[in-house]
Amino acid sequence: MKTDDDTSVKPSRRNFLAVAGALAGAAGAGAGMMTAKAQVAPSLPTPAQANEEPFYGAYQGGITTPMQESLYFASFDLAATKRSDVIALLRDWTHAASRLTSGLPAEPGIQDLSAPPLDSGEVAGMDPQRLTLTFGFGPDFFSLNGQDRYGIAGKRPPALVDLPHFNGDELVDGQSGGAICIQGCANDAQVAFHAVRQLARISYGAATLKWVQSGFSPANKIQGTPRNLMGFKDGTMNPNSATVGPVVWAGDEGPAWMVNGSYMVARRIRIALEHWDRMKVTFQEQTFGRSKISGAPLGQAAEFDKPDFGATDADGNSVIPDNAHIRLAAPVNNGGATILRRSYSYNNGANFVAERWPPWRQGIEYDSGLFFQCYQRDPRSGFVKLFDKMSKIDALNQFTTHVSSAIFACPPGIAQGEYIGQQLFET
Repeated sequence: MKTDDDTSVKPSRRNFLAVAGALAGAAGAGAGMMTAKAQVAPSLPTPAQANEEPFYGAYQGGITTPMQESLYFASFDLAATKRSDVIALLRDWTHAASRLTSGLPAEPGIQDLSAPPLDSGEVAGMDPQRLTLTFGFGPDFFSLNGQDRYGIAGKRPPALVDLPHFNGDELVDGQSGGAICIQGCANDAQVAFHAVRQLARISYGAATLKWVQSGFSPANKIQGTPRNLMGFKDGTMNPNSATVGPVVWAGDEGPAWMVNGSYMVARRIRIALEHWDRMKVTFQEQTFGRSKISGAPLGQAAEFDKPDFGATDADGNSVIPDNAHIRLAAPVNNGGATILRRSYSYNNGANFVAERWPPWRQGIEYDSGLFFQCYQRDPRSGFVKLFDKMSKIDALNQFTTHVSSAIFACPPGIAQGEYIGQQLFET
């Protein structure tokens, strides 16, 4: 049974509204029946334990955790001026995150009706929906404009590189980078948003939102690999559960505080869906190098069949084109470089657009695409190595534009009583 070490009262999402309704009724009966400090009955049901992902452990959740259906990602700038304020923020966030992933309100205690709420309450009555909250530190966390604000600039991992400007990047001002990120994933969009919203609220005065992105995936609604908005399976080449560890988790090659952590690269990729939808299916398959229906490499029968990059047709042309996405992304063609993709589709509405390709149309186009996220032990031998070549010659580039970019060092998991990133400040 879940316990709450902050108070003998255990208000959960499930009983939040019921309690609030009882308090409102008591208030209406007259001021003499209650004080400004609302009283909560001591015997309340504990939150449902179904659909709960562990928060504490050797590794942070939301990295190798099987994908949930919804994402809410937020990047923050730090407003705190003192090291002690940053540590206090991380403590508060850790405490709140452990409660939110357990189905509890963000903050414990008895609600003072004359004060702001301890939790906004929009997920009251819901279980945790497999919520995970993953934290990462960006380059700006260690220094900003050349200044070491918190005495940790010397502890920035060498693997936390400044991502280069890749060929074709059209990054939108204010939509990249950040000092700290929070990745909220759950099987319900409202639960994911609620969790990040609570952490943003708790951070007032210490951190400010810089940019956000929501996303969705059919991961739990289908058998097999989920598909992106282009209709192709996304993540076929991911390492499996037996091989993912050495790909994702940092070892003793870097600073001690990052052992069992991982490095996240996040890229918002806008896809010209209207342009893509006018292409023949055979052309789409050549662009990816896979069958659209089965996901099999061209020339093969099943999704997980080994691609034959040496195969040619009767005319001597490569069965899998030289600029096909699958060829350029394959570890075998990149010195073994491997990443764990954990990407979500997104839809941010629509915008006016003037096309740069025939028939030179102007009009409204979806602001939609892929919020690409990948995790690896070292981005220099992972994403950067892979994408440098892909950004130049990948056939997908005629349909995609990278408009946001960020990199974060995600520290290891923690034990109860610790806070996220504690080793960074203590070693």
